[in-house]
Amino acid sequence: MEKWFQLILNSLPRRFYARDTVVVAQDLLGKRIVRKIGRQIISGIITETEAYGHTNDSASHAFRRKTKRNQAMFDEVGRAYVYFTYGMYFCFNVVARNPEADAGAVLIRAIQPEKGVEIMKKNRGKTSEKNLADGPAKLTQALDITKKHYGLDLTSNKELYIAEGLEKQKKIISDSRIGIQTALDNLWNFKINI
Repeated sequence: MEKWFQLILNSLPRRFYARDTVVVAQDLLGKRIVRKIGRQIISGIITETEAYGHTNDSASHAFRRKTKRNQAMFDEVGRAYVYFTYGMYFCFNVVARNPEADAGAVLIRAIQPEKGVEIMKKNRGKTSEKNLADGPAKLTQALDITKKHYGLDLTSNKELYIAEGLEKQKKIISDSRIGIQTALDNLWNFKINI
């Protein structure tokens, strides 16, 4: 069996996500997101993430209080938090926080497509691989992630999960998060170049 295929069979364990949200956001870089649609497997290497906290982070959906929309951020770590934005796009997050925090999630902002590129192109209505999944809305379109994935357990599900990826960690670039107006001093946007 191919080493790559063996890796995609095992999702990251729940304990991976039960740590500081900022640390998890960095450690997700280079991991592989896997999406199974029917008999087709799509995957990509995570190249950009953003961490969002709770009362320590005024840019977070969870900052003010728990709502129906952000409920997943307060629930069990290792679950999907998918939300609709700008009235047209979905964004995919993974619930992650240390046990002392009430809420937290990591936004998966970009992937480098790996397997199933033709399916991703079809999902996006594109003919080129360029810029196929290099933004949160592009990523969810390419992987066909929607509101139906809200709350999905990424540690045990075989339709959508995150697995090991690159064997060697790349240099992480930190910056301000994109598209927010507050907490700009938190350099919680993380990228790698692969």
